[in-house]
Parts: sequence; structure tokens; C-alpha cells
Amino acid sequence: MAENKFDVVVVGAGFAGLYLLHRLRKMGLSACALEAGGGVGGTWYWNRYPGARCDIESMQYSYQFSDELQQEWEWTERYAPQSEILKYAEHVADRFDLRRDIVFNTKVTSARYDEAEALWVLEDRNGGHTKGRFCIMATGCLSVPNRPNFKGLETFSGPVYHTGSWPHDRVDFTGLRVGVIGTGSSAIQSIPVIAGEAAHLFVFQRTANYSIPAHNGPIDAERVKKVKANYPEMRARAKTTLPGIDARYNTASALEATPEELRAEYERRWQEGGLTFNGAFGDLMLSKEANKTAADFVRAKIREIVRDPDVAEMLCPTNIIGGKRLCVDSGYFETFNRDTVTLVDVRSTPIEEITADAVRVGGRDHEIDALVIATGFDAMTGAILNVDIVGRDGRRLRDKWADGPRSYLGLAVSGYPNLFTVTGPGSPSVLTNMLPTLEQHVDWISDCIGYMEARGLASIEADRDAEDDWVDHVREISDAALKTTTNSWYLGSNVAGKPRVFMPYLGGLPEYIRRSEQVAADGYEGFTLI
Repeated sequence: MAENKFDVVVVGAGFAGLYLLHRLRKMGLSACALEAGGGVGGTWYWNRYPGARCDIESMQYSYQFSDELQQEWEWTERYAPQSEILKYAEHVADRFDLRRDIVFNTKVTSARYDEAEALWVLEDRNGGHTKGRFCIMATGCLSVPNRPNFKGLETFSGPVYHTGSWPHDRVDFTGLRVGVIGTGSSAIQSIPVIAGEAAHLFVFQRTANYSIPAHNGPIDAERVKKVKANYPEMRARAKTTLPGIDARYNTASALEATPEELRAEYERRWQEGGLTFNGAFGDLMLSKEANKTAADFVRAKIREIVRDPDVAEMLCPTNIIGGKRLCVDSGYFETFNRDTVTLVDVRSTPIEEITADAVRVGGRDHEIDALVIATGFDAMTGAILNVDIVGRDGRRLRDKWADGPRSYLGLAVSGYPNLFTVTGPGSPSVLTNMLPTLEQHVDWISDCIGYMEARGLASIEADRDAEDDWVDHVREISDAALKTTTNSWYLGSNVAGKPRVFMPYLGGLPEYIRRSEQVAADGYEGFTLI
């Protein structure tokens, strides 16, 4: 690394970055990853908030490129906690000797394409410069915390934590009055844990969220044995499903089911737990009437669990179920039965300001000793645009994406030669099981570079027409779907000033794989190779 010039420079050492280093090294290419954090793991390195865990079952949220790795690693819970996922990432880094190609504590601030040298030049916050023929943004979809500018926040005298950048040392809330702003996935996971420690917990809710019980616990040994004996078959089945998750999906219409059949199927899904609740019927994300049957069931569950009817109504979402990413919880709604937990509605009466010792809502001060901001991420584009990327003719990606991201397949951008994005906007990414999805992207990118190496090609760039056609295709599918009817981070609606564009590809993983593989099979149709 002394020369700081490589065949490939990777930004990020999360799960995508680690697998990229492994693939590129096997191809005989020189590569390095520049990582902002002090260790591997990406989102699982930063997100250490209480209760943090994956919402995909452990046996599926894992690499599949190495069967030896699949067989040797032992998960302990149905849904792995953050600490265990981080240990898994560290194990992978050590097992495949990847750390020697990673530069830690190195936050990339800019990436500029030098047309004369046909190289990408990356500058980091430490003042270092790294050059590469290819630049791959493996920065993750949920990497940049969204930090709303609450009036008076800087005057608060107690500690302030953001779930997306949690301290590495344990935070003890014992005996403290704690405020949590937000009721998205991070909050839904952390609130029950914090409530178990705090003297009093105030939850400031703008939008109620649907959540399905995880029914988490020690992983079933017989299931582990069965999966490990048939991993290839399970992975193959998963690739045939829209979200890339192997599960039971019912294609029947909710509108054709009897009330008894609806209740029975939803109850089975509720007892099973997890994200595939919306797989109960095939038309839940196609018809508002069908969707309402599932939403009504969950709202009835909330009213059944939460004893105070007024609090229960506040916790009942009014939008469609599945418009936002479905949450998976461990005792979230039950937490509001505690006398030491207060739910504060900040939709009808927004937060006015944060004072030295309180959150003020409607002229009333809710006195707290510590504040947790659980307002999610600047998703999909935040981490990419945090790097000042400059392509041909000095054009900044920030300017090109000022009205929303434009990408070909979520992999490449016209005007930016030899630049790739892993699970970028315009790919299925966050609508799927991210580990297999990012593996598919890494394989596609690596195979593409291998294709170029074998033919002595120096440059690949997405064509403007192909990019436009893909953007139009992504938009057409999105416009016809219920998912776009709800404000969510899929649309960027959680970030002030962000363009409202539905960013992931809604066509499903199988169709995306088919299209991207066809592009490659046709000699990388839609790209100009030189």
C-alpha cells in the first residue's frame, strides 16, 4: 500500500467491502478498502444501540460464497444481535486474511476521476490520497444517520445519543429519565430495553409504525442441522422470491378469503413472527382493500396488547402496512403498559424545542436526563453523496443527483467511468435480504472487471440512454405500487430537503437478477467499453 495506487479502491469495509476484497484478490488484482471506522462490519460496527439486531433470520442473513464458512459458523439466536453479527464480520475478515488490505479510520471525503491518467483519485480526511483504475462505493444503504435540527438541541445539558452512531462502551440508563425521539425500527428495538433500565421513559412519536413480534430465542438445533444439510437448495429457493428470503408465501387473494380464513392466516403469521407477515396473501401490496385486512388485524393486536385505549390508538398506524419497512420487535407494544413509560404525540403538536433539561411539546416540558435520537438514516444516497464524487468534465454527482438519483441498474452512473456502486439506488437493495443481494452485486462487478481484464479493456461507462431507460423503468414500477403511497425513507421523506424519489427497485430480486445477468451476457449492453 506504500504507493497508494491500486487496480481497485473500495470505499467501505462492511459486508460488501469484505467480499469485494476476497473476490478481487482471487482475481489477482491489487485492491484496498478505505474504511471510516476503526473496524469491519459497516452498519453493524456503528449501530450498537440497546436491542440492535437483524430483522432477517440468522441462517439467511449470511454469506453464501463459501460453503466452509456456512458450515463452520454457529449462530446462537434466531435473529442475531448486533454483537454477534459484528463478530461474524470480524471472523470473515480474519478467516480470509482481509485486514491487510483495509485502511481503518480513513473517511473518504472526495473521489475525482483524472481523465488524463484514467484513474480515480480518492482523498481522505487525514489528507491521504489513494489512486485506483476502478472505484467501488461499498458504503451501504443505511450508513449516514439522519440528524434533524431540533431547536435548542445544543443547549441540552445531558448526553445525547443517536442510534446510528452509538458509543462503543455500554450506556447505562439506570435511574435516569430518558427521552427517545422516533418510533422507527431502531426505536422499536431499543425502547423495550431502555424502558427496563430507566426511571422513566418518554417516547416522542410522530408516526406510529406497524411491528410484528420476532419471537426471538435460542436457535433451534434441528433447524440448523437441516439448513446446513441443504444450504444450496435454500439459497436457490430464496433467489426465486421477491425479497430474496426463503419463506412460505401465499399467492391467494385476501379479497377472496373468508373472514375466518383471513384471521387464521394472519394469526399463523403473527405467531411465526418476522418480516414475512406480508406474505400472508399475494395482493397485500397491490390492493388497498386487501392491505386493509392485514392492517386491521395488526391494529386489533395493538389494541389487545396495550391496556390504555388512548395509548393503543396513538400506537395504531393509519397508513398501509408494508409501505414502510415492516418492523420486528421483542415486546415493543407491551412496553407501553409500564407505568414508567409515557407516549407523547408530536404529530399533532410537534416538538417546540429542547431545553437544558427537557423536551418541550405544546408548552409542556418533559424533563429528561438523557436523550436518544432514533430518527434513522439518510438512506440509499446519503453515504455516496457524503463523498464529493467528480466525474468527467468536472461534473459532481451531487449536482447530477440534485433532483434524485440516476443510475443504470443501481450499479453504475453515466459520466463516471470505472465507478461502481454496490446496492445503489435503482437496485432491489433494502427491499431484500441484503447479504445475498450485495453478494450478487459484488459478483456482477467482479465478473465485469474480469471481462475487461481478459480483453485488455481500460474503461467502462454506463450509456446515458440506458441509464434513462432504467430510471424510467424503476419509476414506472414504483408508480403502480402501494409502497409509494406512504412517506418513508425509501422516498427520502424522512430527510429535510431531500428529493422525493422512490429509490429502490420494486420489480423483485428474481427479475433484477435476470435483467442484470442478461446485460452481462450481451457483452454489457448499455455500457460503453474502451
